[in-house]
Amino acid sequence: MISTLLSIIFVYVFILLGYLAKRIFKGDMNTKTLTLMSVYFLQPFVTIWGFSTAKLHFEHIYVPFLYLAIILFLLIPTIVFGKLIFTDIKERAIFSIAGFVGNTGNIGIPLGIALFGEQSVIYTTLINIANVFVVYIIGVYIYSRGSFSIKASLFNIIKIPIIPASVVAIFININDIPLTTQIQEFFKMGAYAGIVLQLFLLGTFLYGIRIKELHPKLFIGTITQKFIIVPFATAVILSLTDLPLFVQGVIFMEMFTPLAVANINLASLYDCKPKDVTSLILLSTLLFIPILFLLSYIINHYYL
Repeated sequence: MISTLLSIIFVYVFILLGYLAKRIFKGDMNTKTLTLMSVYFLQPFVTIWGFSTAKLHFEHIYVPFLYLAIILFLLIPTIVFGKLIFTDIKERAIFSIAGFVGNTGNIGIPLGIALFGEQSVIYTTLINIANVFVVYIIGVYIYSRGSFSIKASLFNIIKIPIIPASVVAIFININDIPLTTQIQEFFKMGAYAGIVLQLFLLGTFLYGIRIKELHPKLFIGTITQKFIIVPFATAVILSLTDLPLFVQGVIFMEMFTPLAVANINLASLYDCKPKDVTSLILLSTLLFIPILFLLSYIINHYYL
């Protein structure tokens, strides 16, 4: 638990640095430039490095596919429900996808180590990789639809370099293509830079936001979906499988993680109310701190 809290503290430090930078330099700090740097240059490093940290085996592949299946199963009724309760197309897009893009990397991986031990790393890493596809295929399309046509939204998916980078990384992993220590360190440096830049970017968006301006319906809907509906539905679906309780617990935990900073990248890139998305990320991360103790209790009593 202590290591998890320290990881969360470090996350907040980088967020605070981004906030202070925007507060000091204001208009000179261009958030659009930071977003482009993150999405088009540094996030591919995060993906390739993630694949290099664990060897893919057949018995592990089932877990990320089940994670994706649960998200797709819940995503369809969420999109339909969003059309019923939101008239604003951008708020509808945010509600439809934000709750499914969890922070499976910066929080999920260290949290898994704290709750389950290092044997969870192989599973949390693969789930985080699966989440990349959720973010940069489904997420890109839905956030794009807040401002673009269907054709333009599909084209936006093709333009994102992280997908071909993931394909290359999977090919290297499956075929056991050796990477020298220097190359591994190169990708690791790029990945760490990408993670820090994402957190820094969140801080810049926090400057000047007004949480009270966030639409109550969007806040209540997204937070309820994230911390109640998705975890509960996940627990029910997992109980119908024959997976070991340990693995079920890891998947359940990853579904509980707060909204990921990647939501800001896409909301900013496609002009889908990035300020509102930033408010949701901040509030979900703050709420996750007390929820963490409830999650720890559930894991210890039902999955371990």
